Amino acid sequence: MRFAVEVRQGRERALEFAAVLKTIIAADGGEVVGTGGEKPDMVLAVGGDGTMLAAVQIALRADVPVLGFNLGTVGFLTEAEPDQAESVVRRLMAGDYQLDERMTVSATVGQKSATGVNDVVVEKVDSQRLVDLEVNIDGSRFLTYRADGLIVSTPTGSTAYSFSAGGPLVDPDLEALVLAPVAAHSLFDRPLVFPSSTHIEITVGTDRPVKVSVDKISLGHLTIGDRVEVTRGSSPARFVTFGNRKFPALVTEKFGLR
Repeated sequence: MRFAVEVRQGRERALEFAAVLKTIIAADGGEVVGTGGEKPDMVLAVGGDGTMLAAVQIALRADVPVLGFNLGTVGFLTEAEPDQAESVVRRLMAGDYQLDERMTVSATVGQKSATGVNDVVVEKVDSQRLVDLEVNIDGSRFLTYRADGLIVSTPTGSTAYSFSAGGPLVDPDLEALVLAPVAAHSLFDRPLVFPSSTHIEITVGTDRPVKVSVDKISLGHLTIGDRVEVTRGSSPARFVTFGNRKFPALVTEKFGLR
């Protein structure tokens, strides 16, 4: 079995664990391949949720599943802890795992597009000035937000930036798009949950520039009249799971609610 390993760079603990992980894989008869070389059978992430997002990009391009070892602070997207490395690799090699499909979200700006598992963020460039963002839903005018920005997240991404902006936590077993304004200076500032089939179009309504990103991948800057189209991604991300955690238990664990 071939594994690509995505590591949180600049963090000594992650680099040290990655070296140990590669040794365990080799000892169990597996192979580690470069992320830009031979196609892997699975992508392993060593770090926190940011590393997982990078690993998901590799996995989506290769059409393979991804599993994360948590060496971050929260690790909502990761499945295993470092001290489980030997047992995890053994189970992976034996095929003793399940796959959890997570819907993705895509954004298109002109000829450029990107897909991610967390969110699309449209936000101001100038930290001192608000922007007007006009929203159309399925081709019909909805409303204009005067705000720092807008987030369109998947259920998986509802635990990330969307949550910090006041959005709901959504069980990833559901399929939906969550629209959450960031620091809205508008009468209506509540987050909204739409079916996953919804087509969301966001147009810049002022001459103040905004930037667009998908899971932190930049799609560049927009100015007045420019728009970004947001839809469900064409393919899901596949997360490796050992079937031992439900979403409510994960929330209480990660937020320290017990």
